[in-house]
Parts: sequence; structure tokens; C-alpha cells
Amino acid sequence: MKRTKTLLMYASWVVLFIILSEFLINVGLNSSYRPIERRDTVSQVNVYQAEATLVNGRVRGLITNSETDNISNKYLEFDFYSKRDVYLGKKIININELQPGETQNFEILFKLEDVAYYTVSVLDERPEGEEIEILPEGWTTAEIMLATAITLLIFW
Repeated sequence: MKRTKTLLMYASWVVLFIILSEFLINVGLNSSYRPIERRDTVSQVNVYQAEATLVNGRVRGLITNSETDNISNKYLEFDFYSKRDVYLGKKIININELQPGETQNFEILFKLEDVAYYTVSVLDERPEGEEIEILPEGWTTAEIMLATAITLLIFW
């Protein structure tokens, strides 16, 4: 009985350590983001979060199709610049078939260094050229478990 209690106590300490470290990691990573500026006049794009660290960033928002300016089946081009107006890269989003008044969520995760501001433009056709690589969206639970198991097997 005493051995079981000791084992449960150690297991609970491990679980508490995992929860605490996950919390501290998330707080630390999110505190390193700083807001980036937007410099354009596209009224159909409402960005509610635009942040960047020294090496990566994220832009989240809503696209609203208005009745006066139909942006259905078009493209949004996000151009990223440094504080010295150096062009760093672009990301293009396809706007789905939106009825007037409908909205579409978007999220851009990018890996660019020292982004200070960005611009948004609406395009009729997808332009040719180099586009920045998007960061991996996120792993599923099964992928994380498999990667953890493989890593443990390698180091065991």
C-alpha cells in the first residue's frame, strides 16, 4: 500500500511538472511577440491580431465580402517589410466564394526575420513568384504521440 502511494505521489508530481512547464513555455513564447503595423486601405480585411518575434510571426483576421466591392474568387496578398522598408516576402490567400455580407477567417503563420509592418492588396489573379513558406499548421495528437514514441526509442 505504501509503495502504491509513493508511486501515485511521483506520478502526480510528474503531471504537475508537465502542466506547469507547458504553461510557462506558452506564456514565455507569447510574451515575445510584439505588434506589427498595417499600412494599407483595404476595408474588407479586418485584422484582429498581427504580431511578430525576431524570427516568426502571425496574422489573424476576417475577410468580409461587401456588396459594393465584391472580392469573391480573388486573392489577398500580404507583403511583409522590415523597419527600414526592406521587402521580406509575401503570402497569398485564396478567397473562397463569398456571398455579399459573408465572412471568412484567415490565419497566416510566417517565418521571416524582423518584420515591422505589412500591406494587404486584393488581386484578381494569383501572381507568379516566390512565396514564403508557411509554418506547419499544427500536429494532431496522434502525430505528436508517434513522434514522441520514435524519439524515445531513438534515445533509449
